[in-house]
Amino acid sequence: MTWLSLVPNLACFVLFTLFGSVITSLADHNGTRHYTYCVLGAGPAGLQMGYFLSRARRDYIILERNSGPGGFFNKYPRHRKLISINKIHTGRQNREFNLRHDWNSLLSDRPDLLLRRVSGEFYPPADAFPLYLSAFAKELDLRVRYGVDIGRVRSVPSASGRSYVLTDQRASDYTCSVLLVATGLWVPQQVEFVGSDLVEGYESISTNPEDYRDQAVLILGKGNSAFETAQSVLGSASRVHMLSSSPVRLAWQTHYVGDLRAVNNELIDTYQLKSLDGLIEARLEKLVIAERREQGRWRGGRRRRSGGQKEERKLYVTLKKYLLNRSDGNDSAVAGEELPGHHIDNFSLRRPYDRVIRCLGFRFNFSIFDRSACPPNSENAKGRFPAVGPWYEGTNTPGLFVLGAASHSRDYRASAGGFIHGFRYTARAVHRVLERRYHGNPWPSTKVSTSQLLSWILKRIGEASGPYQMFEVLGDVILLRGAHCEYVEEFLLQALPHFSSLSGHEVSSHGLIVVAMQYGKKEIDSLGRDRAETDWTRAWESNFLHPVLYYYKTLPTEEEMKTRPQGWPLPRPEAIHHMVEDFLTEWDGPLSHIQPLRRFLEHCVNTDLRAFYAESCFRSALTHRKPPLFCQQGYLNRRGVPRSHRLREPVPSAGATAAAERGAAGTPGADSAFPHYLAPAGAAMSSGLKLDF
Repeated sequence: MTWLSLVPNLACFVLFTLFGSVITSLADHNGTRHYTYCVLGAGPAGLQMGYFLSRARRDYIILERNSGPGGFFNKYPRHRKLISINKIHTGRQNREFNLRHDWNSLLSDRPDLLLRRVSGEFYPPADAFPLYLSAFAKELDLRVRYGVDIGRVRSVPSASGRSYVLTDQRASDYTCSVLLVATGLWVPQQVEFVGSDLVEGYESISTNPEDYRDQAVLILGKGNSAFETAQSVLGSASRVHMLSSSPVRLAWQTHYVGDLRAVNNELIDTYQLKSLDGLIEARLEKLVIAERREQGRWRGGRRRRSGGQKEERKLYVTLKKYLLNRSDGNDSAVAGEELPGHHIDNFSLRRPYDRVIRCLGFRFNFSIFDRSACPPNSENAKGRFPAVGPWYEGTNTPGLFVLGAASHSRDYRASAGGFIHGFRYTARAVHRVLERRYHGNPWPSTKVSTSQLLSWILKRIGEASGPYQMFEVLGDVILLRGAHCEYVEEFLLQALPHFSSLSGHEVSSHGLIVVAMQYGKKEIDSLGRDRAETDWTRAWESNFLHPVLYYYKTLPTEEEMKTRPQGWPLPRPEAIHHMVEDFLTEWDGPLSHIQPLRRFLEHCVNTDLRAFYAESCFRSALTHRKPPLFCQQGYLNRRGVPRSHRLREPVPSAGATAAAERGAAGTPGADSAFPHYLAPAGAAMSSGLKLDF
């Protein structure tokens, strides 16, 4: 057969392929496609979940209304600088540790697929982030369908109990057994008050500072978007005032990344140094933004000066209580006697403004969900988020999970779950819940010999990024099983009562230890002289981020979780240990960190956890019926430390094990450097325990 004879067959094959593509395309647009998982939104949370689903080889689709991923960042922040840090140079080569200081990159098995590829700036430009997300989606071959604007989400009965149907702008339906909502927060938050129609929105204001030249500007809000806007016009506006119902909350004081960041706070300087700018507290609902009537009537719009020039309108701020009786309560024109200055001659807002700008943040888009599929509004954050359960499943919507910034109701103003460096880890936790529930795969765990438990914990607290960023939300669970432990990483702490069903791991009679990261709860001067605690015997008074270990004999119950002490991430344990805060966040001090931790662990497992050299293990094997656990699992299994002529540690002649040595001295091998601090085994106390709680 010659090449020429193949041409007709080749042409038929090409035509058949094209025809099939057209038919498939029409089916995609007008028919119904079913997937196991639908991910709604191709922002950072949606792509992060897409990566986990792709790696697990699940049937999924990511639906995105824009033409590319991360459409939110094509517009926001308006002044085009991210406030999430991109710290490239940490002095370390450990990938996990470096993610503690990379707040923009997503998790993957590609060490080069980080934001640093597109920007090396500490605060990257916003335009860099969609580029990074595009590379992430393309290079990991994620299944994203762009240009699909879902306008309705409803729930319908199915053989598995419930399915979700998503309808797009072409009336095409996508059905899925599990719906993962990662649409973020993008609907501008608004407050209705008299004159709110005269206010400009953050989403539509000019970002050219010259447009504010010599203007008086009032900004409603005191968050990062408000201060970002104020900072951009400080050099051109005549004065900038900011108003909200609460005082400014500084991130370096509250430890909450959503509060005002230092990169945006220049107006605080100009306010405190009395340079025409200022901050005011008042409830927006009690305000009135209005134009002033001239000679008993309001002309509206722009007025004519005597020379014929147009005069820009002026906006006045007054209070509802000063408004006179009027038929139209929404009339935004006021007379002179309705202004506060008529009653109080030093009223802070008595001078008019050229423009008032609303910068109140964003809220979740509830409008696309019908009653059968809509999670209720959260009880916190003024209802801006959907309410979700401890594992981010929507309240009253089984099979619907909320990811990303929209899931922040679980840790609002408490941790970093509303930001990329936080929700990339909660997305991984949700995926592990899905793997267990729908595919029977247990939560990943590592089997660790009990003699190596101390080293494993020190490794995790020194480098793990998930519990470090999602402090008090994610923690490591250690299942004690006698000679060995099962180490379960980054479990959802608020779901601890459901640990067995969610993880697939059972708790034995030996109990469990939970390792979490926490800040101190007392209010301090964050820059004051006594801001840090360095004494390990007072570790429970640590103010900055530090590890805390909880020991339970059994899993806490749901009731215990609900009634836990205020500010505690977990219920009261059998024993608790705070590791004293560390300036370098390394927690590797032999006296301040390691030895107190070892003694706490010995209290929990009732075993000597000291490490010995091979020669000491050899002597112990000859002189004791039961050598220390380290020797049993190491030297006697041909895993001992090589003999050293300089470091020889003989085993104490009597009571080498922890149970024998605990007594008046409190700990094995007690010496003058460590006073009688630990009580006998069984008492609920440790070197890091506040005894009077």
